[in-house]
Amino acid sequence: MKALYITLIGLLLWGLSLSSCEQKTEDRAAAKSVADPELLRLCMNNLTDVIVYDIFSPPVASRIYTYPSVAAFEIMAQGDPRFESLAGQLTDFDGIPLAEDQPNIDVALAALQAFNMVGDTLIFSKDKMMAFTQSFEKKMKEEYGVSDQVWEASESYARQVANDVIAWMKKDNYAQTRTYPQYTVLPDQKGRWVPTPPDYMQAIEPHWNKIRPFVIDSATQFVPVPPSEFSLDRNSQFFKNLMEVYEIGKNLDSTQLAIAQFWDCNPFVMHHRGHVMYATKKITPGGHWVGITGIATRQAEADFGETAEAYVWCTVALADAFISCWDEKFRSSVIRPETLINQHIDEDWLPLLQTPPFPEYTSGHSVISRAAATALTHLFGDPFPYVDSVEVKWGLPARSFNSFLEASQEAAISRMYGGIHYRPAVEVGSAQGEKVGQYLAATLRTRKEGQGGISKNP
Repeated sequence: MKALYITLIGLLLWGLSLSSCEQKTEDRAAAKSVADPELLRLCMNNLTDVIVYDIFSPPVASRIYTYPSVAAFEIMAQGDPRFESLAGQLTDFDGIPLAEDQPNIDVALAALQAFNMVGDTLIFSKDKMMAFTQSFEKKMKEEYGVSDQVWEASESYARQVANDVIAWMKKDNYAQTRTYPQYTVLPDQKGRWVPTPPDYMQAIEPHWNKIRPFVIDSATQFVPVPPSEFSLDRNSQFFKNLMEVYEIGKNLDSTQLAIAQFWDCNPFVMHHRGHVMYATKKITPGGHWVGITGIATRQAEADFGETAEAYVWCTVALADAFISCWDEKFRSSVIRPETLINQHIDEDWLPLLQTPPFPEYTSGHSVISRAAATALTHLFGDPFPYVDSVEVKWGLPARSFNSFLEASQEAAISRMYGGIHYRPAVEVGSAQGEKVGQYLAATLRTRKEGQGGISKNP
């Protein structure tokens, strides 16, 4: 009887043990893969939120987006045989330490961690980034079943990579440009840029052409044709361009108004109501295209590696396009329409959009939008119909496009509708951006031979 009792107890314990093992197996099977593209989009969206909160200028924001994207891509590429390292392709970039012989590393997790680490070094609001990374760690462990051992091993490796990327980043001349003198305004030189209402701010990033490019060989590789010669002669091309902006601004239809507002993307708009001043924050133009990249990767059902690849293409295109554009802005230093219209045509005229604080030619939106659109077209093909809902968060309705290039054309013309650019800045700027994008498409290689590309939209 005693033996039977012991046997029954043994069977019961064995059954409980088996049930526990089966439960653990089911839990492991239910755990989601960390190589989830939604996680990379989550990290990128958080970075955008912090960039908006910290009010970074558009050129600086492009730099903030690019280095974390490179770090994530480089780690991801180690664990995915389809992809090629960017070592030797990006200027002065020698690559990252390899994860070989380091047990318990989840490559996708390390890519996400490195993205957040590098991003943290580039923003001001450390508390916001810390809160996100803490919630991110909790999410990884509770929803994705990441063990403490895997988290810590991946984090240790991610830190090695982040340190290498940060060391490379610190040699791009950004810190040095913080010490350069402000742009000197020469009001006695007719046709040269001067600060604009309502706050007459100093010119933003006049030395951005000194920043080290990522792929283009220099800021001057794609110098556009010179702007129209300044003249207030009513028969001159320049004056005709000025009058076109004035007339468009007075006669905007509902479609033009919607387009201008959708692509405004001014990160810091000042409002004056009597003695009260306040500002509104919005996404930067580069941030808008990063958001479009997230939409495209989701629509194309891109996997984790393809999503990291798309973010690298978009952000590198944006960064190099800003360097190219800003080089021209402060070479030609063209005066803004608002200044001349108020002085010579209509002192009460206001542009629909607030004039940004830097010279007019070429149009930044036109250059960077075309560069990003060309890079994304290289990856996703053309046509690629999609709905752009990036601005919904900032109170604007979504807009539909048949292709990235169509969107870039609308972004460019929006600057004329907004009253802040002449036609040559828009058209020549688009051509300048296309040259940057095409150069990247011909030069940058993220796929190994025969590995195809991101799945196209059906």
